[in-house]
Amino acid sequence: MSSHVERLMTLMTGDEKHSSAATSTLDVLQVLYERVLCVSADTVGDQHRDRFYLSKGHGPMAYYAVLADRGFIPESWLPDWSSYDSPLGLHPDRNLVPGVEISSGSLGHGLPLAVGTALGLRAQGIGARVVVLVGDAELDEGSNHEALELAAALRLDRLTVVVVDNRSSSYAVPGRIEARFSTEGWHAVTVDGRDPALLEKALAHREFDRPNVVIALVEEK
Repeated sequence: MSSHVERLMTLMTGDEKHSSAATSTLDVLQVLYERVLCVSADTVGDQHRDRFYLSKGHGPMAYYAVLADRGFIPESWLPDWSSYDSPLGLHPDRNLVPGVEISSGSLGHGLPLAVGTALGLRAQGIGARVVVLVGDAELDEGSNHEALELAAALRLDRLTVVVVDNRSSSYAVPGRIEARFSTEGWHAVTVDGRDPALLEKALAHREFDRPNVVIALVEEK
């Protein structure tokens, strides 16, 4: 993947507690913004743009680095991130950071918001995709269970969930996440979350008449 983005990541220091939350999402974020999503710094306000929701909003360093690399925010913002005067907080704020669609960090909100957005876009006849990234442990939130059940019932086929599975859940069981979504009627696939080619193939695919989920398995570096 882009060495430039990795260099941008090194400009941000000071949040060791959530560094793994950032590094585990880096490859997925790069593939989405470089190869999959139809959104750019020039189309932020376009209603036909694709939407990306980072529900896993704690440890957003990789997100900020990718946004800077793609021209949404200045690179000069990165070294001072998380400081008092910086727009780049420990949780991303949609009111302060161009390109950020939702303010996140309180887990369990991104997927329900994405379901509502996908339903609203469909009602307006807008064919944009909605992609939301969640963590494996975050799926234990009850709001996510209700959202994934509703999305399948409504056949929201322009909704894609990316689950970054770095085995941080207290009750991690291999294959459990894919089985859970499949049981509810989602098109589900599990791939190596560090392999850009496999990620691109899985994320670019969209099954018609049902929502899609990509489980990205990530071994921490």
